[in-house]
Amino acid sequence: MAQENQVEVHRKRDICIITLNRPERRNSVNGALAAQLRDAVDTFEQDEALRVGILNGRGPVFCAGMDLRAFTEGESDDILFGPGRLAGFVSKSRTKPIIAAVHGAAMAGGFEIMIACDMAIAETSTVFGLPEVKRGLIAGAGGAFRLGQLLPKAVVNEILLVGDPFTATRAYELGLVNAVIDDGEALAEALKLAEKITRNAPTAVRSSLELSTCSNATHENAYWERNDQLLRIALASEDATEGARAFVEKRAPVWIGK
Repeated sequence: MAQENQVEVHRKRDICIITLNRPERRNSVNGALAAQLRDAVDTFEQDEALRVGILNGRGPVFCAGMDLRAFTEGESDDILFGPGRLAGFVSKSRTKPIIAAVHGAAMAGGFEIMIACDMAIAETSTVFGLPEVKRGLIAGAGGAFRLGQLLPKAVVNEILLVGDPFTATRAYELGLVNAVIDDGEALAEALKLAEKITRNAPTAVRSSLELSTCSNATHENAYWERNDQLLRIALASEDATEGARAFVEKRAPVWIGK
């Protein structure tokens, strides 16, 4: 697929629909997708006629996270440490709400992209998880510390340290998504939610969004600094290289603890 259309942007009246368009790679994030998603969000933010954004993915899954093949080929800085960090999105400053319309899977960085959005709609068969420890990595795109803001400690540590996937029903029970709906209906349901928001006063919506996030935002700069330090250590480890290669080669990793 040509790099120029790895992210598509469409508008429906005052709603901006941003679509990850790399289905052949399960919408995993390489350097090109990160740059294009960053630009798409900038376009949405700068257009005064657009009120609410929806982020969704084309193909069988929402997003499988970082493209480990691109990581092994040296793209980690472009994917993880550019403006906005992962996908140009997870730490990007925004003033307008974005709703994630999630289907198939939101794993690893895909899950971190979802919880960086302001609301989320999930389809019934969607699976979630932060399996980075299974690849010798950490959930270093905000997942680790943001889950700590959202969920009880025991639940957070199970998600982070075990790395197993969990269901959409469980995600709803934990308050990570706003609704679970029938397969194939996430985008339509997200549009309904977006339309409700657009009926309200634009300045009030922006101010309410800022207030709802300002408490966490006050502390996130310090979190991100330490997060990036630990992520770079993990990325430079031999275990991270082994985990990525094992995933690409479809075999069990052989850890050495370095």
